[in-house]
This record gives sequence, C-alpha cells and structure tokens, in this order.
Amino acid sequence: MELSSLFSSPFAVLLTTLLIIGVLKIVAFLYHLFTYWIKRGAPYIDTITFLRLFWKMLLQRISFADHSKFVYNYLPDAKYIGLMDMATPVVLLRDPELIKDVLVKDFEHFPDHFPVVDEDMDPFFGRNIGFLRGDRWKEMRNTLSPSFTASKMKVMFELVSKCSREFVEYLVDHPELCSSIDTKEVFRRYTTDVIATSAFGISVNSMKDRNNEFFTRGMETSKDLASIGTFKFLLFRASPRLAKALGIHLFSPNTCKFFKRIVAETIQAREEQGIVRPDMIHLLMQARNKEGPNVYIMTLDDIVSQAFIFFLAGFESSATLMCFLAHELAVNSDIQDRLFEEVERHFAEGAGEISYESVSKMTYMDMVVSETLRKYPPEIFIDRICVKNYKLPPAKPGCKSVIVESNSMIWVSVYALHNDPKYFPNPSKFDPERFSDENKDNIMPYTYMPFGLGPRMCIGNRFALMETKLLVANLLHKFVFKATEKTVESVVFDEKQFTLQPKSGFWIALEKREK
Repeated sequence: MELSSLFSSPFAVLLTTLLIIGVLKIVAFLYHLFTYWIKRGAPYIDTITFLRLFWKMLLQRISFADHSKFVYNYLPDAKYIGLMDMATPVVLLRDPELIKDVLVKDFEHFPDHFPVVDEDMDPFFGRNIGFLRGDRWKEMRNTLSPSFTASKMKVMFELVSKCSREFVEYLVDHPELCSSIDTKEVFRRYTTDVIATSAFGISVNSMKDRNNEFFTRGMETSKDLASIGTFKFLLFRASPRLAKALGIHLFSPNTCKFFKRIVAETIQAREEQGIVRPDMIHLLMQARNKEGPNVYIMTLDDIVSQAFIFFLAGFESSATLMCFLAHELAVNSDIQDRLFEEVERHFAEGAGEISYESVSKMTYMDMVVSETLRKYPPEIFIDRICVKNYKLPPAKPGCKSVIVESNSMIWVSVYALHNDPKYFPNPSKFDPERFSDENKDNIMPYTYMPFGLGPRMCIGNRFALMETKLLVANLLHKFVFKATEKTVESVVFDEKQFTLQPKSGFWIALEKREK
C-alpha cells in the first residue's frame, strides 16, 4: 500500500511529468539536429559524421586546421554546405561570389562575430572592437578607424624602427644566442617592445630586461589563452552564463589590473603634463575627445580594452607571422637571397637606414609576406552571425534556394581557401611569385583574406605588416637565416592549438653576415 501510494502521490506525478518533458525536449532537440538541413534541401554534412570529426578534434587527434579543411572539402561541388554547431545552424561558404556577398555586399545581414564573450561576462575583454556588436561596434569602428590610417602608421614608424634596430643589435652583440634560436621566444620579445612603446607609451628592451613586466604579462596572457583548452572554449561557446557563474575568465585578474593601471597612469600623466607622444594611447585619447552623432563616447575601460586587444594581437599573432616567415626563408635559400638583394638596395639608397617609404617600396618583401599569410593565415576561419533572414541561391544544380535564418552562423574557412589547389596551384609550395605584379591579378577575388574582408577586416593589419617587414629587413641586413637540426621543413600543426602552431616549435640559426 505504501509503495502504491508513493507512486500516486503529487510528488511522483510531478517527477513523472518532468521526466516526460525532459525526454520530449531531448527528442525534439535531436530531431532538430538531424533534420534541419534535410528539410531545407541543402547539401549538408550529416550530424553523425560531423560529431565524429568534432570528437577527434576534442580529443586532440586532429588539428583545427585539418578539421576546417575536411569540412570545406566534404562536398567539393557545392557552393556552400550546411552543418550544425551544437544547436546552431551553420552555413560554410565555398563560393567566392557568395563570400563577397556575405562579407561585403550584404554586410548589413551579417555584421557581427559570434560573441564568445560579452561585456557582462568579461567587461575587460568584451568591450574590445572584435567582440562588440551592432551599433556599439559601428560607433567604435568609426571612432578608431582614423587612428589606423597610413598617415598614422607613418607617425608611429620611428617608434617601431627603434625597437627593430635595438633588437637586431642585441643579437649581433650576443652571437651565442644565434646558433639555435627559438624564434617564437625572441620575436615575442620584439613584439612586446613594439606594443609597449606604440600602444602604451612605455619604452622597454625585452632582450636586455628579460623579465620586464610587459613581457611577463604577455607570456601570462598567452598561457591564459592556451590553458582555456578545448573544454573551456566549448563552455564559453555553449553557456557563457555558466562559465561566468563558475568564475571562469579568459585572463587572470592580475593581468587586467596591470593593463588598467598602466593606461590610467599614462593618461593622467599626459593630461597633467601636456605630453604628446605619437602612440596608440595618444590616438585613443584623441578619439575619446571627438564629438558627433556617430562617435562612441569612450570611457577609460573602453580605452584599456582597445589597447589590450592591440597588445594581444601584436604580441602573439604578429610574432607567429614573423616565425613562419623566418622559417620559410631559412628553408628556401633562393627566396632569402633575392629578398636580401632587395633589402640591401634600399639600405644603400637610404644611406644605411630604412624609411617608411622604403618599406612600402619593397615589392618582393610584400610578395614574401603575402605568401606567408596565404600559407599560414592568422585566423583559420571567419565567422558571422545572421541578424536578419538572407536568401542564398541553390548550392548546386537540383538543389533549392536556402533561407539563412536570423541567429544562424556563417563560416568561411580561410585556411582551406588559401590551400585550395583550384585557387592556389600546388598550395603546399611556398611561392612568392603568386603575388608578383604579373600574377597577382590572376588570384580569384575573395579567395585570399588573411586579415578578413569587408567592414570587419582587421583594423590593425597595416601596423602588423609594418612591424614585420621592418624586422625582417633589419635581420636580413645583418644575418643569414639557416636551418638547424631542430628545423622541420614541412610544418606539422599542433593538434592542441586553435591557431596554427608547429608541433616542434620554431627553430632556426642566425649566421652573421660578413661585410
């Protein structure tokens, strides 16, 4: 009697009802997951295949780059492919014309990135221009864009040039470091100096002062990002509120406090003493004082967030670009020799100095850097969120048009496009001639996008190119890049990283040139 009364109690009825609702929700979710693209008649990756591939990446058996290429090549005759990212419908674009439409022509339908973090979850990181959405992003972009023009880069050129010369001079004076050098470690020191002086107005020399706070904070930030790992990244992606409730942040509180203190002290000193310095803090202070209907009113936290993302991109992404470039020069001596001849010609014309105009005139340097960015793009894929329904043409003959619904996602696989033999023959070969004056017009538009495309293109790309070309020119002037026993000619990417990083690290030798 007691058992039967328990099952007939209100508690049992409630529990049974909740279980039934839970099962129905799971069934509805799985039905949505497995039938979404079938209903729409679009080419798609079936959920089982995608989940199997996803778990391989989760278990670090394949790299994110290989995952991206597999999805891109799954249906090579389709203009786009449907898939599901958790419960979110995703369209992976393959056709250059559609990529142009989504990223440029019809940008108003796809203006935002997926918000991995937002202001509520992480006020320090969520305010930067890369994560802002809607009108907030548009206002911030309008405010910051004048700070990244070619004329402003020219103003900051001398700051970067000084860092480059001091970095190379240190290596010349310490040949014991050059027989086998971890370029990631030393190039991070260079980018630390560049960002400290050009973004924060503080001069440091990380080769001499090896444990300066800017460098240690940069390393701490890189470790914070690396420690996020696949699980934490998925937690941020699937449930930002849960991540916030668990106290999980992208960066340590000490890092946030450091950058906020540095920026606040710098701004206060400049305002009180009337200091003007051609760096990012000055440009952001100018932007803060602008007025107008489309100008975002910047707070101290906004300035700190923009300065920090500039630091993060400069510290890690720019250093990685330099590492891949140095690697390719070390294993392709003919390309290195030709680039050296061009560099020396400009040094001779400038009486032993490299000017801003000289860097802009180095055509072969530009070809080499462009090819490095093709083979090793800073971002493996680009994402966009659809904010209002958008009609795509049929993906291939016999298919129907597809409506991309609001809150769906668009993916563009930059790495896969850059390595598609249809657009870049023999893509594994490092060939700067692809970007010569004779050949670059043959590149299919909207298949090359190392810094993105459209209004959300990376705002700091001019700066990254300037600091990279300056360093390579100054290094080639003094050194020959050589492969060592640790140099792996064909790069194998680390499955544990979301960005392109070699398993074996970046190792070359720098042999001093005989003058």
